[in-house]
Amino acid sequence: MTEIISEPQEQKAVSEGQAQVQAQPQGNESNGRQRSRRGDRGRKGNAQGAPAQNGAASTAAAAPRPQHPVLAQLAQWHPALFGEQLLPLKRGIFEDLLAAHPELDKEALKTALQQHTRSGRYLAAMASGQARHDLGGQSVEATLPEHVHHALVEVFRRRQQRSPEDLTPKLRNRIAMAYEASGLSREEYAERVQGRDEKTNALVTEALAEADARAAKDEALLRAYALSGQTSEAAFAEMYGMNPRQVAQQLERARRRQQPEA
Repeated sequence: MTEIISEPQEQKAVSEGQAQVQAQPQGNESNGRQRSRRGDRGRKGNAQGAPAQNGAASTAAAAPRPQHPVLAQLAQWHPALFGEQLLPLKRGIFEDLLAAHPELDKEALKTALQQHTRSGRYLAAMASGQARHDLGGQSVEATLPEHVHHALVEVFRRRQQRSPEDLTPKLRNRIAMAYEASGLSREEYAERVQGRDEKTNALVTEALAEADARAAKDEALLRAYALSGQTSEAAFAEMYGMNPRQVAQQLERARRRQQPEA
């Protein structure tokens, strides 16, 4: 079994790296003082070197957590799930992995899966609304709307920390799209995704209202198209001076909503 890197070991490695970086300026400062006796060139060289050393220390402090060794092994065994492109995992995948690979240490596998499912890449896969998959890479169950929603909120929360742009409008639009894809009523969806954060709950309310208003416009446009007698969507759009592409998208959304669920 591959040795598992523990959290204390990771912290120790980062601390040692920072200590090495912090030790370098002392030597440079000493050399700079010696050179300063002959001129200011030593001082300038030290001043120019300092930002680079500080940057190195910041990089060491912000170094990403190394991948768990068990995840590297799982990527070899099940590349469709743990490879370059990640897929949502079926519920009960932990037991399936233990049954398929009895040589795995139970606690190590649990830690590895926790790291995997909390990663930004996995959360993005969950937020996309894809179905959950088994060890064979086959879709076996739908991802629940509330799971899609919570992944979506977390993805945007992390992105917002790195972006000067206010991502709230984009998140609101994504929530509206997830609601439309869920097939649930407004009340059912709101109840499922209700959380403790009031700001997010308010954003959900806004998103659902926008989605319902958009749906009403789509349905009104579909009725107008049916009553117009036009057989061409492009001709219908031209008759009302509308964008043909936008009209086609609205009509398609309205028809899709009217289709009975399989």
